[in-house]
Amino acid sequence: MDLVSLQLGTEHLWSWLVRLLSKDPEWLNAKMKFFLTEMELSSGDKAQDATEGVILQLRRLHAHGQATWQAFIHCVCMELEVPLDLEVPLLSTWGHGDGFPSQLEAGEESQPTSQLHHGLKRPYQSCGSSPRPKQCKKQQLELARRYLQLLKTSAQRRYGSRIPGPGQPLAFHQAYIPPILQWSRTTAPFNTQEGATLGDPKAEDGTDVSIRDLFNTRADKGPRVTVLLGKAGMGKTTLAHRLCQRWADGQLDRFQALFLFEFRQLNLITHLLTLPQLLFDLYLSPEAGPDSVFQYLEENANGVLLIFDGLDQALHPHSSREREGPEEPSPALALFSGLCRGTLLPGCWVLTTSRPGKLPDCLPTEAATVHMWGFDRPRVEEYMVRFFTDQLCQEAALAELRKSRHLQSMCAVPALCQVTCLCLHRLLPRSCPGQSAALLPTVTQNYVQMVSTLGPRGYPPPESLLDLSEVALRGLETGKVIFSIGDIRPSTMAFGAALSLLTSFCVCTGPGHQGTGYAFAHLSLQEFFAALYLMVNPKVDKNALAGHVTLNSRWVLRTKAKPGLLDHLPSFLAGLASHACRPFLSHVARRDETWVSARQAVVMQALRKLAPRRLTGPKVVAFCHCVGETQEPELASLVAQSLPCHLSFHNFPLTFADLAALTNILGHRNAPIHLDFEGCPLEPHCPEALAGCKQVENLSFKSRKCGDAFAEALSRSLPTMGSLKKLGLAGSKITARGISHLVQALHLCPQLEEVSFQDNQLKDWAVLNIVEVLPCLPRLQKLDLSRNNVSVSTLLCLTKVAVACPTVRTLQVREAELIFLLSPPAETAAELQGAPDLQGNAGQRKEAESRSLTLRLQQCQLRVHDVQELIAQLQEGPCLDEVDLSGNQLDDEGCRLMAEAASQLHITRSLDLSDNRLSVDGVPCVLRAVSTCQTLAELHIRLTHCGLQAKHLEQLCRALRGSCHLGHLDLSGNALGDEGAAQLAQLLPGLGPLQSLDLSENSLSLDAVFMLTPCFSTLQWLLHLDISSESQHVVLRGDRTGRDRLAGGSLPEFPAGAQFLAFRQPRVPRSLCLRQCQLEPLSLTHLCETLEKCPGPLEVKLSCEVLSDQSLETLLHHLPQLPQLSLLQLSETRLSPKSPLLLADLFSLCPRIQKVDLRSLYHMTLHFRSSKEQEGECCGAPSLGLGPSSSRFTGCGLSQEHVEPLCWLLSKCEDLNQLDLSANMLGDDGLRCLLECLPQLPISGSLDLSHNNISLESALGLVKTLPSCPRIREASVNLGSEQSFWIHFSRREEARKTLRLSQCSFGLEHVPRLATNLNQALQLTALTLTQCCLGLEQLTLLLSLLRWPVGLFSLRVEEPWVGKAGVLTLLEVCTQASGNVTEISISEIQQQLCLQLEFPRQENPEAMALRLAHCDLGTHHNLLVWQLMETCARLRQLSLSQVNLCNTSSLLLQSLLEALSELKTFRLTSSHVSSEGLAHLTSGLSHCHHLEGLDLSNNQFGEEDAEVLLGVLEGMCRLKRLDLSHLPLSSSALAMLTQRLSHMTLLQSLRLSRNGICDVSCYQLFEALRAASSLQELGLSHNQIRDIGAQHLAAVLPGLPELRKIDLSGNGIGPDGGVRLAESLALCKHLEELMLGYNVLGNITALELAQRLPQHLRVLHLPSSGLSQEGAHFLSQALDGCPYVEEINLAENSLAREVPHFHQGLPLLRQIDLVSCEIDNHAAKPLAASLALCPALEEILLSWNLLGDEAAAELAQVLPQMSRLKRMDLEKNQITACGAWLLVEGLAQGSGIQVIRLWNNPISPDMAQCLQSQEPRLDFAFFDKQPQPLGVVDGPPRDPSN
Repeated sequence: MDLVSLQLGTEHLWSWLVRLLSKDPEWLNAKMKFFLTEMELSSGDKAQDATEGVILQLRRLHAHGQATWQAFIHCVCMELEVPLDLEVPLLSTWGHGDGFPSQLEAGEESQPTSQLHHGLKRPYQSCGSSPRPKQCKKQQLELARRYLQLLKTSAQRRYGSRIPGPGQPLAFHQAYIPPILQWSRTTAPFNTQEGATLGDPKAEDGTDVSIRDLFNTRADKGPRVTVLLGKAGMGKTTLAHRLCQRWADGQLDRFQALFLFEFRQLNLITHLLTLPQLLFDLYLSPEAGPDSVFQYLEENANGVLLIFDGLDQALHPHSSREREGPEEPSPALALFSGLCRGTLLPGCWVLTTSRPGKLPDCLPTEAATVHMWGFDRPRVEEYMVRFFTDQLCQEAALAELRKSRHLQSMCAVPALCQVTCLCLHRLLPRSCPGQSAALLPTVTQNYVQMVSTLGPRGYPPPESLLDLSEVALRGLETGKVIFSIGDIRPSTMAFGAALSLLTSFCVCTGPGHQGTGYAFAHLSLQEFFAALYLMVNPKVDKNALAGHVTLNSRWVLRTKAKPGLLDHLPSFLAGLASHACRPFLSHVARRDETWVSARQAVVMQALRKLAPRRLTGPKVVAFCHCVGETQEPELASLVAQSLPCHLSFHNFPLTFADLAALTNILGHRNAPIHLDFEGCPLEPHCPEALAGCKQVENLSFKSRKCGDAFAEALSRSLPTMGSLKKLGLAGSKITARGISHLVQALHLCPQLEEVSFQDNQLKDWAVLNIVEVLPCLPRLQKLDLSRNNVSVSTLLCLTKVAVACPTVRTLQVREAELIFLLSPPAETAAELQGAPDLQGNAGQRKEAESRSLTLRLQQCQLRVHDVQELIAQLQEGPCLDEVDLSGNQLDDEGCRLMAEAASQLHITRSLDLSDNRLSVDGVPCVLRAVSTCQTLAELHIRLTHCGLQAKHLEQLCRALRGSCHLGHLDLSGNALGDEGAAQLAQLLPGLGPLQSLDLSENSLSLDAVFMLTPCFSTLQWLLHLDISSESQHVVLRGDRTGRDRLAGGSLPEFPAGAQFLAFRQPRVPRSLCLRQCQLEPLSLTHLCETLEKCPGPLEVKLSCEVLSDQSLETLLHHLPQLPQLSLLQLSETRLSPKSPLLLADLFSLCPRIQKVDLRSLYHMTLHFRSSKEQEGECCGAPSLGLGPSSSRFTGCGLSQEHVEPLCWLLSKCEDLNQLDLSANMLGDDGLRCLLECLPQLPISGSLDLSHNNISLESALGLVKTLPSCPRIREASVNLGSEQSFWIHFSRREEARKTLRLSQCSFGLEHVPRLATNLNQALQLTALTLTQCCLGLEQLTLLLSLLRWPVGLFSLRVEEPWVGKAGVLTLLEVCTQASGNVTEISISEIQQQLCLQLEFPRQENPEAMALRLAHCDLGTHHNLLVWQLMETCARLRQLSLSQVNLCNTSSLLLQSLLEALSELKTFRLTSSHVSSEGLAHLTSGLSHCHHLEGLDLSNNQFGEEDAEVLLGVLEGMCRLKRLDLSHLPLSSSALAMLTQRLSHMTLLQSLRLSRNGICDVSCYQLFEALRAASSLQELGLSHNQIRDIGAQHLAAVLPGLPELRKIDLSGNGIGPDGGVRLAESLALCKHLEELMLGYNVLGNITALELAQRLPQHLRVLHLPSSGLSQEGAHFLSQALDGCPYVEEINLAENSLAREVPHFHQGLPLLRQIDLVSCEIDNHAAKPLAASLALCPALEEILLSWNLLGDEAAAELAQVLPQMSRLKRMDLEKNQITACGAWLLVEGLAQGSGIQVIRLWNNPISPDMAQCLQSQEPRLDFAFFDKQPQPLGVVDGPPRDPSN
């Protein structure tokens, strides 16, 4: 076409375009606002008529740039009715940039200069670079007034139009519905009663009253900062613009100026700014005098509001250093920080919005926090009413909403509510009632419908969708949410603009740089399109697609500073994997549905792999959203059954939609579940999402953000939750109004067993309202109202309720504690079933007659008149078991009244009147009154600080002597003195048995000890005498267990007065604890002589500042005269350096010595054998299981000079099991001396020489010593920072020794010496070298020098370079070995190379022939193969783990495998191999028909690679072990495997875990197993064989008589399949290990298993199996007495009080796992008794239960009896410092336990540190300090010979 023709054609198009656009000026105006900024719109000439106006607008569009003009032309063709004959030339001429209209060129102006954001001309200089001119005040005020008016005019112009303009949210012109706003508890405004400010959407003036409260916080002084937190889609940005609109309309009149910034735009500014530049250059510049205007803003900062939207999107970190002032340029985030902290524009108001997450530290701590929730149901309905203007459409939309729960859930999110309304607007006219909601079941399908409804003719063009999706994904991957015109193709831009998928706005990248930015209408929309691109683009392979299916945590206070941009991408991928989305995906991808279904299967498989994982709370919620989006009931069921029975959510926000997603998944669950929400900000109406959820058994909320609105929503759901047994609402802001709703709901929940309303700040009326519901809850066992505001008068009302209610057993009140304990009557079941009233009344009368009530009202400020009222109440009630009124203000009169009433009240157990200001004169009256009560067993009295002296004692004891009820007597804080102590020693025998006597703070001296010590002989009840001179603590105690003391509430405060409690044992030892006293020789002599007459067993614990050698010798000299002594302890006492030698000599001086322990010359402990045990040994009787003697001298400063005398003294000991000399100063010389003396030491266990300042010389010396010490069986040396040196012995000569050397830094010069020493240690069979700087050269040299005459030698090398060298290099190292290499194991991740060498080297004839066949040595490859064939001719095992196998290495392996005629085992696990490398590998393996073991598990293979790999099984008929776990098995691959298995008749072990085997495909697989009659192990965990597959397998199992282990965990098996399996497994007579966890087997399966328990069972794993108390009872009865059981795992089952209860015990049980089983204190006693019957226990797991101090007391009793116990896990229980102290004392009884885990129990950090200093074996850390594996690392292994 020539230029003339082009010109004519263009003129024709131009004229036609002007005529077309003149007919639709509104459309053209909208496009002008989309493509141009307000600055560009406001500039230019005014048109005279409409046609000229169109021409001017077109010129501006063209002047904006070629890309903008092309996108506009595409919009014209897409959205307007353009004839086809004109559309083609229009696009070809102007749509691709080939031609420009001359009419535009003629009138085109140059590109406009950069102007202001809102259309005003920019001053010449940038604000912030010029000095402030001096202006008069009047001129300054005028400039400021004009600027403020300019700000308001600009905002009015921006928000005044009903057509969305630049920067306005989508559909901004619609009426605004305010979301729910909720203040945090510390920042609530003065005028709000409750945390949730719900707004008033029905206000007459249409305003939202809650918005005004955003600026009514307590921050009247200092920074006024409000942080608005809300998840994506909650309307944060909309609210920010709403504030601007209201300010423009004059409704926020408190602010003179308002500035709105978005961090997503500020991120585009990379250079530094001053605050004036931020305000004026980036927002709106004054017409003149910017410095004067800024000065005015500074002076009137309290009238300035700055809004920063999207703080979570801030990219550029701010500097922590303080800025000098507003003139200093800073990043935008630093300016924000200065505004928040008040260093910039002090006094201004700052509002920022953010998604929940860790907020930047630039925010001040006093910032107000407001949570922004979505819509509740009234708001959703109001939104729909305003959205649909037509009355019929309104009614139809509301009808759809009310019928559909999932629609309500989606509409709770405002952004989704808008999308839903858009879809309904299109669907309602053409759908039947109820059908529209069915088309919108998920968020993803909502977006699919939106895209299709926005298009004029169904689904939009696939090309446009793909292009837009690519833009979305590219942006998310690069962190980009704002695009320029050049980032998006014109046609794609037109498509996005036509469908309102893209919005436009002005962006400013700096002063003088302005343009138009484009973004998706919402971030979630961008994520949807990104997911769409991943699903339909064939360039995205399946691995990459599956890699995007991940779950992100949303912890509030974790290290992740801001949420990512891909948070919802997995949810959209899951939604697109739904069957309903298949036609849409097929349309976009332009592929058939088979191809689409394969892509969807990848996502579904990735989701299935996530199901069995233990996920954190945020990930569980995200996963539930994903699974709900798929609409796959099978997947939902799998996830529901995989959830733990106790699901906890902590410290992250939860919305209605979140709980709805969770409830949707729980609907597919068969077993009950416990939900615990602690510290989570909760949407006020979110409990409504739980309505109808029958699976929830326990429901607990603990959050200060829960108020009356939350309680009201919860009350609507509670009556519909029929399985709910426990309800907790703690730590909330609920008031009487909320309580009234809950109480009404509780009347409709008769099945409740426990209710807790603790720590809710409830007033009297609310508490009384709650207790009125007690008669309506027949099954209630506990009501907890602790930590509320209850007055004394209300307390007496509660006692009246306790007396009147027939089910109440205990009312316990102490300070803040208030608990009702109830026992439902036996007739409860009949009453619930509608028994006649007559029977019910008779049952209640009978129950009232038989019941007894315990009343504990401690520290309640009760006075005399209160006691009178209390007695009147109790006289009409039942018998009283216990009355505790301690710590009140009863005085003499009140105590007397209570004592006189004791006989009338029939108190049977105890009456406690302690700490009631009872005087000395009042005691006789009380005692006389009590003496008339024949039923009372105990009376507790404290007479503290009463001025008692020695002269009063006789009168007092005379009064006490007549009382047989006295239990505890407290005389502390008086003036008895030594004279009083002497009198008491004489008077105590006449008082009868006491439980305790406290004489603290009575000015007693050390002489009082000698006076009171004989009481051990005269008082049978006295077992413990605890005296501290410095703190004046003197207590005499009897035998009372920790649990009894806890029940009585008399345990002393810790740590003051911390006393050692006695535990029930066959013989409870007496103990004398004498602390902080001066122990001179004479005093010690007197003490020992006094103790000689005391009965035993006796423990003596002493402490003083310094103990001289003479005093120590005196003490040790008297030990033989104390045969009853079992323990002598010196703590916190400084000893001399000579003391180790004095103590070492004890073994010959005192044969009863069993253990000597001296630490740091500061702590000494001596353990003694009893006299009877010693006599039995002397007479030749068995040693009664006692171990040999042991010594520990750690940190005692021992050096070389001490070694010989110490060894000489220790050599006198007949049998020294352990010797610990760690943390001394031996050095290399001392160690060498000790090694020389080693053959003379009678050590039979271990020798610890760690931390003795040794070097490499000592390590080499140890190797040299090995031949001269035949009893050494293992030695380990670590010269790193954690220096260790261990030697382990046997009682006899060891033929096999192992040596481990770590961090020894061997140089090349050390290797020959090491090899020489190793060659002489002929009994050494294994050597491990870990991080010893043994490089490739040193290792090669060592292998060549190692030579043994005959035998096997294992070498393990762990070095960093091993993980980088590659398989090829490591195999090349093996060629240098001087012996035959029989085993090779390589792990790159573990940086480990393991070799087994056989000496002498022998030639294999077959290998020789193969070498001759490969005699071409011309290449390095052939040479290496030839060398490997020579050294590895007898290779029997080749193991490659966690390696990256390159093609060269795989080619070498191919050649090597073909030559290995003796190879029996090949392992390739957790590795990466390319397809080419896999072909090489399979080719080599195909020649290994003699293999007996093949492990190909956990590799990164696809389905095609899996089929290739399975080809190697052809002909492998000798296989005994096959592991293909994690290998993706398609139907064809499974068929191939089945065919191969049918020929493996020798197979003994088959593992197919996580292979995607389903109930349909498993039948043929199981049938093939019939050929493997020798099968011993079958692993099929985490597949989905379900009940059908289980029944198929059950039919095959009888044909596997040798089966010993079966693992079917996580297979979706229910009760039907479980019962059938149990029946079949009974026929497997040799079964030893049974693992069926994470299946919903139920109690019926447990019963069947219990009846048919395999005879030789060793391991039983049933975690999360849907078991309850009944099932646990069946199993414990069946397991009791089983002689072979070693492991039991019943974790995550609702066992409650029915824990395993044994009568016979399990003699070999090593581990029991009862994690998260709801075990409480009531079950502790039978549990502890059962554990005591299992003497082999090494590990007890009881974490995440409800165990308290009573349970700790029971466990502490059995600890000394469990000699093999190594670990007890009590994490996340309810044990306090008191219970932890009981455990400490249990450990002190001689337990060999290594660690007790106590993380997340209610113990303060300071108390935890104190406890840990007393007993280091208590572990309070978050991370488990696991003890090192025995026999492997630098610790003492268990001696197998013992």
